[in-house]
Amino acid sequence: MRLCLDHLSRPERDALERDLELAARVQRGLLPRQNLDRDGWEICYYYEPAGMVSGDYCDVIDAGEAGLYFMVGDVSGKGVAASILMSHLHAMFRALISVGLSLKCMLDHAGRVFAESTLPNQYATLVCGRALPDGRIEICNAAHPFPLLVSECGIRALEVSNLPIGMFGSEEFSVSEIALERGESLVIYSDGVSEAMDASGEEYGIERLKHQIGRQTAFCPSGMLTACREDLARFRNHAPKTDDVTLFVLGRAA
Repeated sequence: MRLCLDHLSRPERDALERDLELAARVQRGLLPRQNLDRDGWEICYYYEPAGMVSGDYCDVIDAGEAGLYFMVGDVSGKGVAASILMSHLHAMFRALISVGLSLKCMLDHAGRVFAESTLPNQYATLVCGRALPDGRIEICNAAHPFPLLVSECGIRALEVSNLPIGMFGSEEFSVSEIALERGESLVIYSDGVSEAMDASGEEYGIERLKHQIGRQTAFCPSGMLTACREDLARFRNHAPKTDDVTLFVLGRAA
């Protein structure tokens, strides 16, 4: 690949750069709108590609009476190939949600389709959930970093996990149910947050993220998100970005 790039003419390199810029704009267009507020739920997120395009997946779908579906994931690999797979997940889940399948059936089907339409070494980690107006959340974790439940009692990781999406194609996924009281939140993040490094090679880590979340004294998903994002930026202190970053907060209004 280096040899091919070295031998591109200036117009060919310019065309390749324009294609990458267009791919980045298309990918940004796939992201859900910010600061969603519906049926007592507040949702906000931060999405930062390491390069021009990202392999992180983030989406929110308002399915009316069926609830709010949310997905945060991370495709194996980086760069353009990962961004293509991210777009594949985006289209697939939006199509499956429109059919009205249960969360388990939807994930089982998505695992088979993703395995059949990707290379053997390609898969995705994913947290997929459905938030209902009464505060209940159906949630499935497919090998993604554990979501953090934030309440007056403290911060608790939801340590239930399945295999990644598309790793085998025959996997079946288990779905858990939790209930959020008013003022409680669910924080989901990609490993680009917990594994971020500063210039010395020190890792940000989950404990620092939990500490920053715990410092927030009032219910405000957007404030919590901003505080965590700013602390991560201070920690990295302009160190090179090595992975895509996604921070997602789902809160039940106080």
